[in-house]
Amino acid sequence: MQKLNYKDSGVDIAEGNALVENLKGLVKSTFNANVLGGIGSFSGAYALPSGYKEPVILAATDGVGTKLRLAIDYGILNGVGIDLVAMCVNDLICNFATPLFFLDYYATGKLDKTKALEVIKGITQGCLEAQCALIGGETAEMPGMYEKEDFDLAGFAVGIGEKEIIQRGSQAKVGDVLIALPSSGIHSNGYSLVRKILTQNNIDLESIFEGKPLIETLLTPTKIYVQTFKKLQDKINALAHITGGGLIENLPRCLPNNIDAMIEERKIQTPPIFNLLSKYTEESDKYRTFNMGVGMVLVCSQENADLVAKESGGYIFGELKEGNNKVIFV
Repeated sequence: MQKLNYKDSGVDIAEGNALVENLKGLVKSTFNANVLGGIGSFSGAYALPSGYKEPVILAATDGVGTKLRLAIDYGILNGVGIDLVAMCVNDLICNFATPLFFLDYYATGKLDKTKALEVIKGITQGCLEAQCALIGGETAEMPGMYEKEDFDLAGFAVGIGEKEIIQRGSQAKVGDVLIALPSSGIHSNGYSLVRKILTQNNIDLESIFEGKPLIETLLTPTKIYVQTFKKLQDKINALAHITGGGLIENLPRCLPNNIDAMIEERKIQTPPIFNLLSKYTEESDKYRTFNMGVGMVLVCSQENADLVAKESGGYIFGELKEGNNKVIFV
């Protein structure tokens, strides 16, 4: 009878330990005064910041979706960690929560510490941009669960807000102005359709598109809007993160049921990548699948509109009117 060790089963503990040692400096770079302890404990600890009358904790979790398939196939892994953070923290701010800390989960069939470290570098970069601390994570090597080169990611972000603000609900009202914050590209939604378009139409991902390989445009990291929110939150009545479901599904989520969002479609600043994808996408699906160049929508009063647009780098593209919680393109 042959006796086995863990490595014989496909799990390399030494590789995992080496990864942890290599990422300690990266993780610590995201720490702030509220982080308690260091790296290597059973859980992460974070002291709640002061200054809140009735603090409420908010949480959001997400992944990167099938954008990972393209990233893995082409070996471009530096952006998906940013995507992971962005998808979580951008949701938090829509409920007027300030992100505090982040946790990640990295699962793979065979751990490659070089590739894992590239992903985690992106996660730390995203945390720094979102001004939140990476206080823990899990790397799981699971032979037989994934093909050898494949991995999956999940992220979990926690933020803090004022109870009164969280409970009051949407402050959006008839006459308010819609401000579009430009996306950096496709972000992290709609990639199953993107990949179907690419394969069905034999589109070469290494062909030059807008001055660089198309694959690089497709893998542009999701934009993080946390600092914009922090700067302007007192002048914003509502926010909507434009993810899966596009403008049509996400904008109504931040509006009262008796209000419609009237969007001037001609004002939307659509990046060239969406013009390409739109050639192969049913018209009715464009604004329900892709962000079409709008990564976040801010709702504010008319008197604050010009200031918010200027300070956020966004632009006015619609307004709110009485209705039935729908998005109407005019």
